Amino acid sequence: MPTLTGRRDPYSPNETWRIYFGDVEAGTIAERHEGPFGSPVWQWFCGFYPGSHPGEQQLGRASTYEQARDAFQAAWNVFLSNRSQQDFDEWRQHQAFVAWKDQMREAGCPLPTQTKSGGSRCFCGAVIDLKTSTEHIYSHHMPTARRLVPGSS
Repeated sequence: MPTLTGRRDPYSPNETWRIYFGDVEAGTIAERHEGPFGSPVWQWFCGFYPGSHPGEQQLGRASTYEQARDAFQAAWNVFLSNRSQQDFDEWRQHQAFVAWKDQMREAGCPLPTQTKSGGSRCFCGAVIDLKTSTEHIYSHHMPTARRLVPGSS
């Protein structure tokens, strides 16, 4: 089973750690720079979407990084206990779709939903349409061993 790991966000102006559970981004722990003097310096957010329901994500504040990390871990244990493999797959599929859509835009390729015919050509050269694009994305452009099409198991 994967464990939680943190990666420093090099693009954040304040100290920010992105927390991962394997390849899934599970949340963040970040230093706050705003707020009144004496307010908690660290904030944390635990959870991911899609793959969960509204209200299942948790967030909080802490005075130290260690307190924020401990609170995050406690919230993660609860969040994880309510997750199934399908929830993680849903998150991965969403990430694959967003990455594919961005690559299509960068390559100047219209999405099937942007053409009158409902057809297009993927940046990889494959002919796709409204019916085949989802399966194509997940089978050819999803960077994980679990390449499930929504609705399949």
